[in-house]
Amino acid sequence: MTMLLFGLFAVMMLMGVPLATAMGLSGAAAIAAAKLGLLSVPISVYTGVAKYPLLAIPMFVFAGMVFERSGVALRLVNFTVALVGPLRGGLAVAAILVCMVLGGISGSGPADAAAVAMVMIPGMAAAGYPKAFSSSLIAAAGSTAILIPPSIAFILYSVLVPQASVPALFAAGLIPGFLAGLALVIPAWALSVRHGFGLVEDGASCGSILIAFKEAVWGLLAPVIILGGIRSGYFTPTEAAVAAVFYGLFVGFFVYRTLTLRSMYELLVESAEVSAVVMLIIALSSVFAWAGSTLGAFEAMGHALIGVSTNETVTLLAVIVVLFIAGMFLDGVSILFIFIPILLPVMAHFGWNAVWFGVLMTMSLAIGQFTPPLALNLMVTTRIAGIGMEETVPWVLWFVLAMTLAMLLVMFVPQLTLLVPGYLGYL
Repeated sequence: MTMLLFGLFAVMMLMGVPLATAMGLSGAAAIAAAKLGLLSVPISVYTGVAKYPLLAIPMFVFAGMVFERSGVALRLVNFTVALVGPLRGGLAVAAILVCMVLGGISGSGPADAAAVAMVMIPGMAAAGYPKAFSSSLIAAAGSTAILIPPSIAFILYSVLVPQASVPALFAAGLIPGFLAGLALVIPAWALSVRHGFGLVEDGASCGSILIAFKEAVWGLLAPVIILGGIRSGYFTPTEAAVAAVFYGLFVGFFVYRTLTLRSMYELLVESAEVSAVVMLIIALSSVFAWAGSTLGAFEAMGHALIGVSTNETVTLLAVIVVLFIAGMFLDGVSILFIFIPILLPVMAHFGWNAVWFGVLMTMSLAIGQFTPPLALNLMVTTRIAGIGMEETVPWVLWFVLAMTLAMLLVMFVPQLTLLVPGYLGYL
C-alpha cells in the first residue's frame, strides 16, 4: 500500500495534476485499497483544517494585503531610503530592510516580495539597477518573511509538531531572520559597488529623515504591536492576526485615508482566494498524511532516512539537501505536510529540539522560495519586473549562497535559535 500511496502521488505530479488534488486522491486510493474505511477521508479533511491556530492564516494574509494597499510599504521604502542614503548599493540595502519590516506584518514570502517589488523595482531601475538584479534581491529578501515573526510557516509547523509552540517558534525565528537579512546585505552591497549600480548623490538631511520617519511610524509600529501583544499575553498569535487586521484598517481608513469601501471589498476577495488555496492544500494533504501514518509508510521512510548514516551531522545535512531540492519545486505549505510526518521519527531518534529543527526547516524553505526553476518569490518579482526568470540566475545564485551560509551557521550553533525563546521562558 505504501507503493500505491507514493507511486500514485508521483504519477499524478508528473501528469501535472494540482498538488492538493494529487495528495487527496492518492491518499483516498490507498485508504480504499487497504480497506481502512472511506469515511476517514471526509473526517481527515475536516480535522485537517479544524485547528484553532490555522485561523491566523487568513487573518495574516488579509493583514499583509491591507498594509500593502494602504501605502505602508511605500512610506517604509521612503524612510529606509532616506535612512540608508543614496550611496552605491543604498537602494539594494533599503529593499532588504523594508522586506524584513514588512515580513513582521504579513508572514508570507510571496506577499512581502510582491509589495516591495511593486514599489522598488521602478525606482531601482531608474537608479541603474538591472531588473534581473532587483528581482533576485527582493525575492531573496522577501523570503525572510517566513522567518521573522509572525510567520505562517511557523504556525503550520506548530500544528504538525505540537512540541513546538507558536510563541516559542516566533521567538526562535528572530535571530535567524536577522542573520538571513544580514547575509543578503553583504552580496547586495558588494555586487552594487562592483558593477556600479545606484546613483551617488548627496546624503539625506536630518530633516528629510525625520519627515520620512513620521510618515512611516505607523508601519513601524505594526510589528511592535503584534509581537508585543503576544509577549505581554494580551492576545494569542491567532488573536494577534485579528489585531493586525484592525490596526491596518485603522491606518488605511483614518490615518493615510488610502482605503475605500470598494478597495476593502477587493481586498476581502483577494485574501479569501489566497487563503482558500492554502486551506485546500492543508485539507487534502491531511488525507495523504492520515493514510501514510496509518499504513506506517512515513515511519518506514523515516527509519530508512536514519539508516543513511549513523552520523547525526551527515543525516541532518542529507535532510536539509532534500528539503532544499523540494523547495525548488514545491511551495512551503506542501513541503511541510509531505515531509514532517517522515521526519518526525528522525527527530525523535536523534533527539533534535523541535523548535530548533522547525527554524532550520523553515530556513531551507525560505531559500527554496527564490531558487529556480520554480521559485515562488522569484516568479512574483520577475512578473512585476516584466522579465524572464532565466535572466536572474547569475544574480540570484549569490543570494542563495549567502543565505545557505547563514542556515549552516544556525545548524551548527543551535543556541542562535534557542537563546531568545529560552530567555523568554518558552522552552
